[in-house]
Amino acid sequence: MNIGDRVRLLHGNEEGIIRKISSSGRMQIEIEDGFIIPALKSELVLINAAEKQHFGDKPVEEKEIDTPLPISGPKDQGLYLAFVPINDQSLSLYLINDSRQAYLAHASEVFGTNQRTLLAATLNPGEAKKFDDRLLKEMDEWPAFLLRFIPIHNTLEKAIPAFERQLKMKATQFFKHLSKAPRLDKTAYIFPLEQTTKELDIRALNQELDEIRPKSETPKTPKPARSIDLHIEKLATDPKGMSNSEMLRVQLESFDRNLDQAMASGMDEITFIHGIGNGVLRKEIHKRLSQLQNIKYFQDTQKDQWGYGATLVRIS
Repeated sequence: MNIGDRVRLLHGNEEGIIRKISSSGRMQIEIEDGFIIPALKSELVLINAAEKQHFGDKPVEEKEIDTPLPISGPKDQGLYLAFVPINDQSLSLYLINDSRQAYLAHASEVFGTNQRTLLAATLNPGEAKKFDDRLLKEMDEWPAFLLRFIPIHNTLEKAIPAFERQLKMKATQFFKHLSKAPRLDKTAYIFPLEQTTKELDIRALNQELDEIRPKSETPKTPKPARSIDLHIEKLATDPKGMSNSEMLRVQLESFDRNLDQAMASGMDEITFIHGIGNGVLRKEIHKRLSQLQNIKYFQDTQKDQWGYGATLVRIS
């Protein structure tokens, strides 16, 4: 027996071609589905030799069947993405057109915002085109496949809209798609690419989605008081045990929170009462206000009431 010989397993129905012979005499046989199975020489028999024993020297007459495979009806587009096993590790990728419509087909792999074209060609009715190979063990690393189809109209007829499909393969679903591939007459993992010819009405679609979505009103941001007193006695229940840095932190947290609420609720101005003291809180407030873009201006205010111990903030 040599590489390339067609053999049959003695203890099974499988037939195949010898693809590799190891030094130990173990052979690798590629069966009809494209899978590789191991076998010993003693488990195999040459198909030609077996036929000679049964039928003598007269060669077995082979008849070619010219009957074309059936083309799918108009119920769908008859377009498929097929992963055909080469062996137990590799797959060949095909686009199959089992419809009566010719298409310009474009297949690419998608990496985020980047794409790489794998096929750009005419896909005629009843035609299958191979466009790539993939390793089965690397499925988790496969990028998504983007498939585009533009109908070819050679006569004046009602136009079929172009369409596209993007598929990301997942092992949990991939192996459930094993069946006979149209046009190839091989077992493969088949993904139909049928599309509806109805054009989408975006407005109607959005209206339907609005009706389906649960109604939830966005809660309005509460408006703070127009004057916020930042004296520590107003903010902490027991300020006597607090250090200066802790008091400053609490005061600035109250300032940030109330300023954010004032801007979010649409207020045009707010006053922060910080007192005179050593001026640390006032300086920190003025520093933060100077870094915000949606502040029209800020100024010391209300001398009579707080002796310039307050800052008026105008919000744009």
